[in-house]
Amino acid sequence: MDLTPRPGAAPPPAGPAPAFPYAHQQQHQQPNQHQQPHQQFPPYVLPRPETPAETTTRLRPIRTRHPARTATAAACVVLGLGLIGGAATGAWLTSDSSADAVAHSTYTVGRSAWHSVPVDTLFPRTLTGDGAGPGGADRVWTRIAVAPDSGCRAGLDPLLARTLGPVGCARMLRATYTDATASSVTTVGLIFTEGDEAAMKALSTRFTGQHLGRRTDLMPRTYPVKGTAAAGFGDRQRASWTVHVLTDVPVVVSAVSGFADGRTVTDPQPVDRAMAANATTAAAQAGLGNEAKGIADRIERGLRRTVTDLTEKPE
Repeated sequence: MDLTPRPGAAPPPAGPAPAFPYAHQQQHQQPNQHQQPHQQFPPYVLPRPETPAETTTRLRPIRTRHPARTATAAACVVLGLGLIGGAATGAWLTSDSSADAVAHSTYTVGRSAWHSVPVDTLFPRTLTGDGAGPGGADRVWTRIAVAPDSGCRAGLDPLLARTLGPVGCARMLRATYTDATASSVTTVGLIFTEGDEAAMKALSTRFTGQHLGRRTDLMPRTYPVKGTAAAGFGDRQRASWTVHVLTDVPVVVSAVSGFADGRTVTDPQPVDRAMAANATTAAAQAGLGNEAKGIADRIERGLRRTVTDLTEKPE
């Protein structure tokens, strides 16, 4: 796209060059020897985006509808209405209340939420954390990337994956957020398990009783994305984390935070220690424990609220 102004047009306003990583390299060309001095204009600089660029991946591919297929599907629907109506009537007359309760349980609904709930509901584009920062300071987090849905190998270290083995892994979703100053980044994850209520409660008891959530070898992995504040957010940049096994839905919620400048952290701390009043580590002083806990808590609340809404049966 040619951004050179037309002859006679007013020159665009010049401003300070944007900072990395949004800076654009300028190509300086030699002026034309026949060009008049008054026709020379300063190079145009693109403005810096107000919010971080997002590289969101659609979790559930949607096929493009074909007119012929749509017509065929409509015909099948019309022809099958009678059969469906008869089957529904028979099912209503012979329904088992216990089976109906299982079908609408939070475990059945929650286990399928990863592909039935929109990504913007699971991971809102913006999270508001009133009083979630150090000393009760308010926080606002912006989503900068959503990872494609996958198994647990991509998002979990082998030891953590084995620890979660008793409940299985049906699917894992992850998203990365940054704070309003783009100085910290946090990857939050939702692990949808295959375990029943008893298995989830047993795993929760084990995490609590054995303090597994404090072990540095059981930290969740980050989700770095090129061209964003999380470009340098790797395993060595993990500063604070949390892993919470839910018992009302078959999901494990995790979050891990770090500095956006890519610095290596040699003394990572779980959120409870990083948020302690006497904590003196860099992660604690920067409030990275608050970042991980604040984001994880809000994603967890949103998931619970969504599953509850989906579980309620119509009157």
